Amino acid sequence: MTKRRVGATGRRGRRLVLVGISAVVVAAGAMVAPSAFAGTAGSSAASSNGSFFQRLRERFAQNDGQNGGQAGGGNAAGCSDVELVFARGTGEPQGLGIVGRPLAQALAAELPGRTVGSFAVVYAAASNQRSAGPGATNMTEHIEQVAQNCPETQFVIGGYSQGASVTDIAIGIRGAGTAGKAIPADLRGQVAAVVVYGNPLGLRRQTIAQAAPEFADKAVEFCNNGDPVCGGGNNFAAHLAYNRNGTVGRGAEFAAGKIGG
Repeated sequence: MTKRRVGATGRRGRRLVLVGISAVVVAAGAMVAPSAFAGTAGSSAASSNGSFFQRLRERFAQNDGQNGGQAGGGNAAGCSDVELVFARGTGEPQGLGIVGRPLAQALAAELPGRTVGSFAVVYAAASNQRSAGPGATNMTEHIEQVAQNCPETQFVIGGYSQGASVTDIAIGIRGAGTAGKAIPADLRGQVAAVVVYGNPLGLRRQTIAQAAPEFADKAVEFCNNGDPVCGGGNNFAAHLAYNRNGTVGRGAEFAAGKIGG
């Protein structure tokens, strides 16, 4: 693997690594987990049809079906106690993706007395990595809208691969990708936990705790040994293993532990 260089050349090198792996994520990911991509458009945000508010109302109406029949009535009519807001990886079809979907299920299982909803960030997940900023804007604006109607809802936010960059930008980390809107300071208290997988921030030898100290105690990052996207390795299979190596369950357990009473 090409050694990382500093400055503009280093940035180009990191971008080539991320762009190069995107095709592998789609092809190998489907091969590793044939059903992983199926049905990932289960959240209300999975379709770009209709207005945002229309989709938001539909999501509220579907909460009971998405929560797997959990007990608990939410903090207001149509509001979940907890909502996972997750950004899929590069090249995946719109939806929660191969990591976000099992994470949503695991989080609901960790919180049997709460209603747990989910929202799939709407963004291109393009191979050139330039969609991370618009994705962060969508994540932030969704949180703003839900918080306005559901002030007691606690959010668990996160992402996989480029989706982790979406999350980084949304929590205010600069230089994590293209420009995007960050979650306003007055709403950050409603973000109970941040869970990311294969975060490209690692190629800068940074962590969320270092780059966004405000979220240090709320964040957990998973980077498999040899993962070229977050650890600079050369094992592409490592980047595709998060949905089956136990880290999804560990992420859900961490997030559930951060949910307040």
